Amino acid sequence: MGSVHRACGWSKQSSLQRFGSTEKNCVRGVYCFGMAIVDKHPPGSFCWIELVTTDQAAAKKFYNQLFGWAITDSPLGPDDFYTIFKIHSRHAAAAYTMRKDQRAQGVPAHWMLYIAVENADQAVAKAAKTGGVVVSPAYEVGDAGRMAVLQDPTGAVFSIWQSKKSSGLGINGVDGALCWADLTTPGPDLAAKFYSNLFGWKFVPGEKDHSGYMHIKNGEDFIGGMPPARLYSGKVPAHWLIYFGMNDVKASAARAKQLGASIHIGPETKDRVGTLAVLADPQDAVFAIFKSARK
Repeated sequence: MGSVHRACGWSKQSSLQRFGSTEKNCVRGVYCFGMAIVDKHPPGSFCWIELVTTDQAAAKKFYNQLFGWAITDSPLGPDDFYTIFKIHSRHAAAAYTMRKDQRAQGVPAHWMLYIAVENADQAVAKAAKTGGVVVSPAYEVGDAGRMAVLQDPTGAVFSIWQSKKSSGLGINGVDGALCWADLTTPGPDLAAKFYSNLFGWKFVPGEKDHSGYMHIKNGEDFIGGMPPARLYSGKVPAHWLIYFGMNDVKASAARAKQLGASIHIGPETKDRVGTLAVLADPQDAVFAIFKSARK
């Protein structure tokens, strides 16, 4: 996990405005102290998260009771809905029911991470040339934007998003909002080269941190991390793990367990970093909750 508090706690610049303040000292709004609204995501930033689940109704109930997310359903077809989760009327996440072809392929319930790009088609072409796999070519999502699904050379799947009318996540700095993402992979060097070429990310070690954990820096923002290969168990494929900020991780983990979740790690506290737990919801979609030591 490394210094997750660097992202779930602060960043250096801002084009955003906090509620109750005119200070502009957090970029993009995913990584700031205090509640902040987000209207635009710069390229290379985490801009959306989407739950792919085997039981949408049960998932809505679970996350509503755990995070207090408000729920808005938009029809996709007969008995088919796309769920938007909201915090203070701002978009915080989404969910849909896994498709039959995904189930047939053995795809588990999971959280999909979206990364902002200026041009989805160009990003797809660049990813293919640098060792990535195009899972789904770029396509229009109504008038909201244009997206594609990609797989990095080590096997981790993610999506890219070219915003049109919908920029994605609209809030940060509150319980239940995205605050970080870790890339777990058996090939960190190969992955770092791929993402650096595709998004311009930098992978840097933490100060006085000899663990091998690398921080992902997009521009001036620390947005995520990558554990060293020695911590990769090989029991699951390479993947992105998303983190939600929570003020009381221990209480939230206990509540999640009461609601049917499984606890994979923690809750555990690391000095000068924070408290974290890794959970799986009742449909086995894995995610983490975190409170920074800086808060």
